[in-house]
Amino acid sequence: MSRRYQSWLLPVSVIVGLLLGLLPLPPAMQPLRPYWLALVVAYWVIEDPDRIGLGFAFIVGVVADISFGSLLGEQALRLVVMAFILQRFRARLRFFPLWQQALAIGGLLLNDRIVVAAIHVALGIQPLPMMFWLAPLTGMALWPPVFLLLDALRLGSWRRS
Repeated sequence: MSRRYQSWLLPVSVIVGLLLGLLPLPPAMQPLRPYWLALVVAYWVIEDPDRIGLGFAFIVGVVADISFGSLLGEQALRLVVMAFILQRFRARLRFFPLWQQALAIGGLLLNDRIVVAAIHVALGIQPLPMMFWLAPLTGMALWPPVFLLLDALRLGSWRRS
């Protein structure tokens, strides 16, 4: 049973995820950029499966494709694949300790990189550099703070009684 949360939290978290993805980084740090939007969508698919699913992931992905200027449908496909896998294993994943959830999210982010590489190979786009494969480690390390922050905002535990 999911609790009610502030109606502003879902769109604001998606917008923040988009903005963090657009944030310019120095070239040396670019390969370490986590897929912020995937972390946000993963949280919502795990915590509110009745409202957030494949359609939501697709729409957010298309908005991201337009925002980032990437191949139309690429991020939509990436987020839908991730949301599908999360929906399949949600019942187990919800009850994992946070460090095990981080490992599972790291595996999903690695799968996301494989999907991107497959898209690039299929379309004949230049292959991605080897450093490109480090970003899932960053996302895995950031999952616990992202999860705890969104959970605190969703459940209102940040308010004083």
